[in-house]
Amino acid sequence: MARTIKEKALRYHSEGKPGKIEVIPTKPYSTQYDLSLAYSPGVAEPCLAIEKNSEKAYDYTAKGNLVAVISNGTAVLGLGNIGALASKPVMEGKGLLFKVFAGIDVFDIEVNEKNVDKFVEAVKAIAPTFGGINLEDIKAPECFEIEKRLKEELDIPVMHDDQHGTAIISSAGLVNALEIAGKKIEDVKIVVNGAGASASSCTHLYMALGAKKENIVMCDSKGVISVHRSDLTPEKAFFATTKNVNTLAEAMVGADVFLGLSVANVLTGEMVRNMSENPIVFALANPNPEISYQKAKVSRPDIIFATGRSDYPNQVNNVLGFPYIFRGALDTRATVINEKMKLAAVAAIADLAKESVPDVVNAAYGLSCLNFGKEYIIPKPMDPRLLTRVSIAVAKAAIQSGVAKKIITDWDRYKDYLRDLMGYDNKLIRQLSDMASKSPKRVVFAEGSHENMLKAAAQVRDEKIAHPILLGNDERIAKLAAENHIDLEGIEIINLRHDSEMDRRHRYAALLSEKRAREGATLDEAVDKMFERNYFGMMMVETGDADAFVTGVYTKYSNTIKVAKEVIGIREGHSTFGTMHILTGQKGTYFLADTLVNRHPSTEELIDIAKLTAETVRFFAQEPVIAGVSYSNFGSYTGGSPASMHEMIKIMQQEYPNLAIDGEMQVGFALDKTLRDRKYPFNRLLGKDVNAMIFPNLSSANIAQKLLHEMKVGETIGPIQMGLKKPIHFTDIASSVRDIVNIVTIAVVDAIVVEKLKSR
Repeated sequence: MARTIKEKALRYHSEGKPGKIEVIPTKPYSTQYDLSLAYSPGVAEPCLAIEKNSEKAYDYTAKGNLVAVISNGTAVLGLGNIGALASKPVMEGKGLLFKVFAGIDVFDIEVNEKNVDKFVEAVKAIAPTFGGINLEDIKAPECFEIEKRLKEELDIPVMHDDQHGTAIISSAGLVNALEIAGKKIEDVKIVVNGAGASASSCTHLYMALGAKKENIVMCDSKGVISVHRSDLTPEKAFFATTKNVNTLAEAMVGADVFLGLSVANVLTGEMVRNMSENPIVFALANPNPEISYQKAKVSRPDIIFATGRSDYPNQVNNVLGFPYIFRGALDTRATVINEKMKLAAVAAIADLAKESVPDVVNAAYGLSCLNFGKEYIIPKPMDPRLLTRVSIAVAKAAIQSGVAKKIITDWDRYKDYLRDLMGYDNKLIRQLSDMASKSPKRVVFAEGSHENMLKAAAQVRDEKIAHPILLGNDERIAKLAAENHIDLEGIEIINLRHDSEMDRRHRYAALLSEKRAREGATLDEAVDKMFERNYFGMMMVETGDADAFVTGVYTKYSNTIKVAKEVIGIREGHSTFGTMHILTGQKGTYFLADTLVNRHPSTEELIDIAKLTAETVRFFAQEPVIAGVSYSNFGSYTGGSPASMHEMIKIMQQEYPNLAIDGEMQVGFALDKTLRDRKYPFNRLLGKDVNAMIFPNLSSANIAQKLLHEMKVGETIGPIQMGLKKPIHFTDIASSVRDIVNIVTIAVVDAIVVEKLKSR
């Protein structure tokens, strides 16, 4: 039976090590000498240095990259006042987001205290530990006083994300929405429904962008906040209007902008129809907005609409902001997150939405080409460019506004630092999984009766990455599933040898024999081949009965490659195909090719591999910087594989003068640009970090990939096939369930791209 989301969530949080975050050492600790430096007696030296100069804490401790996520659990999103301890999973989740999006370490601190004075004192007492403080899920109006006092009394950045996160992201969306609508912020009439911390902060930031206070009407649960009411808190009184309106419906007449931070379904279609031309509606109540996307679009086809949900266009998601805002603040050792830093984040986020979107982001959100317009006013959370754009903008604003204690002058170097810190690349599998889950495809598993294949099929079904189809004996698969407690619901099983598949076998055979008739293929031979899983499964993809095919845990590569060439064929414009492994780690992402197919590639085959590598690297939103690697440097050995590599580089540079490619060179020179540029200053990669390597033969490529994988230098993803007409992907006999799931994810993304290209 299908597991409920409750069961899945509880298992997710409890399996293995409970919770979502942990502390890991960053220095050597394996010897007694290491420990003597880490603790006694060596630890005394940094202690004494910090005693003399407190700023040294940033040099000798983790303070500069450590944020406290602090809550008392009085206003947990969607759950209300559940208490400090019950809020801990949310705070751990916030810590996880800080880490995976911006490389920031977090201690979550749950303070069991509702009294403002005592809460402030508790936070102040632990503040020396941290480089910044993120306040979270604290109810209004106490949150206003708490943040105000902590900002005044501490010399590290403090931000209540519930207030300012939504304000920053929605402001970026508003800037772009107004541009599309052809309106000026100082002229528009704005209606805000909700008067809590987030609504207040959003409205203040809109005013900082130029909105006029007299053009703003704010409503709470009792109606319009006006000067005629006597029940207003100081925060609400600031926004009290003099207009003669009492209800939300009255306020909406002629309004240009609606911002909802309240409750579901409070906004009606009639209210939206009463707004001005090209109305802007940000319905941000979670999980259900003030008006549904469908109702809003029907009410006003000219609407510009945003919600807090990921299943509609224009998601206002705080993760677009807070990781990168704190990243820029920490890296400049800012004493505060001020208005100029927030506005810099707004501008950076808004500007990014106007740029062309990498294919990897387009694919993640349904493969319609994302372009700046009514359906795309805010960047997507998975856009890897947010890290550098927003962090750098915030850091520059901190310096320019005089709140930075550390001045950055080399911005190119800082950008490289940010990319190295995260490696773009640690997010790669997450990005690919997100792509696949947006548009899951039918994936055939050749070896359905293999335990790991079966477990992987169940996992991709549960994660909605793919619709799995297993080839194999249905009784054997059912028995294996029962032994491993695997639910087969939603998994299609095809026994290709069964009589019920006779018609399909003959149909596939006829198509294959016709396709290969000029190569001596006969119908009888093709019929026999359809009893083989690789032939049958690939024909499913070839005929459109499936979208992708995964094989390899039983079959030799050489046999599978032969079948792929015969059934699927090589993409037009290429004479061969290859595979790539992606290595992701703290030092970045490296694309390795060809790791599987071409044993002793000729110069012509190396040229094809180089072209395919460049195309694939670009798909992953990176500009290829390619090194042809060998045991020689730039023609120092003129025979064997170095000669082929040397000739390939020469031809590629002639045909593609703007492509960063050079070689042949030893791996050490490929990866050390300082050494390479000093020793060989004529090289075409001058000053660039190599991110792709083409190997001279299969032995060297496969050994390098396997060695790095086994040494756990980083996570390897692949093999990713390059150059076949359709998505056929390979595993191997040693593939774990995780490896197979990754390959299936790649196969789905491949199928999505093929589908996209066909629709153009």
